[in-house]
Amino acid sequence: MLLLLSEYLSRFHSAFRVFQYLTLRGILAAMTALAIALFIGPGMIAWLSRYQIGQRVRSDGPQTHLPKAGTPTMGGGLILVAMVLGTLLWADLSSRFIWVLLITTLGFGAVGFYDDYLKLVVGNSKGLAARYKYLGQSLVGLGAALSLHYLHQTSAETSLYVPFFKTFIVPMSTLAFVALSYFVIVGTSNAVNLTDGLDGLAIMPAVLVAAALGVFAYTTGNVKFATYLQIPYIPGVGEVLIFCATLVGAGLGFLWFNSYPAQVFMGDVGALAIGASLGTLAVIVRQEIVLFVMGGVFVLETVSVILQVASFKLTGKRIFRMAPIHHHFELKGWAEPKVIVRFWIISFLLVLAGLATLKIR
Repeated sequence: MLLLLSEYLSRFHSAFRVFQYLTLRGILAAMTALAIALFIGPGMIAWLSRYQIGQRVRSDGPQTHLPKAGTPTMGGGLILVAMVLGTLLWADLSSRFIWVLLITTLGFGAVGFYDDYLKLVVGNSKGLAARYKYLGQSLVGLGAALSLHYLHQTSAETSLYVPFFKTFIVPMSTLAFVALSYFVIVGTSNAVNLTDGLDGLAIMPAVLVAAALGVFAYTTGNVKFATYLQIPYIPGVGEVLIFCATLVGAGLGFLWFNSYPAQVFMGDVGALAIGASLGTLAVIVRQEIVLFVMGGVFVLETVSVILQVASFKLTGKRIFRMAPIHHHFELKGWAEPKVIVRFWIISFLLVLAGLATLKIR
């Protein structure tokens, strides 16, 4: 929206052309999303508190979580509002990638919102039945995967790239591309949701991964950088940087209120949407494998749940004191802030490892 305005005003004064630079718009998009989140945050938290839309704490979980009962939830809506507005203001709205990202993010957010609504407003402790929740995620995820395949303009957009190898490129059939994209989008959505169990635990790794994917988007969309780094060049994908920037800004704005001790929790409305957006971003910039590395904290949380359930069903014994694994460390005596910050440090190192694949080939 503002890009169009700057293009119009540049006819009268060349100074307005500066707003057409992708890097500047990325910075402004992040700052805009951050400002929106900080501005509407207190009002949203007050509204959620007024209507008693608060967290319900498991009685079998860590005892330190009991005081969190009643803390306003569904704060992920704050992130979505800031992201959408920031993107609409600063992105090139003619980009097919931007619209796929927005629709996918809002679609998963709608599934999460309905689940939260049933649990927190209606009073249904189980929320949306697992099969219907998964069905909703699957429909949106498949829609995103099919859209990206249908809209692709170059073979690079549907080929699998393996990090550390210069020429290891696997062209994928329609079925293979859709299946992989679906798995990445839906899997990442659920992985972030499982990680969202402590104050700020999920949002900071998500911000770090989004920032790194923004770097991949910028380099992948620039023919000179892509050629030099020997990564796929995809025309127009650089615009995705704007979406990444709004996720970073909105996420940091949410963390202002979600940091320990949290004033508001994300809820499924935020966790499912953010996870899906990260998965979709990875598919668009052709870095699905690198996402697996950078999002290692999300992978670890998911694997811990899978192992715990499998072990209990097969042997009747638990591997961890409680899953996801962040609860295991809590029950071992780690203070919640210590668990959070250490997971942040691990995530930071994994993101650096993912970025290193740009050069190490």
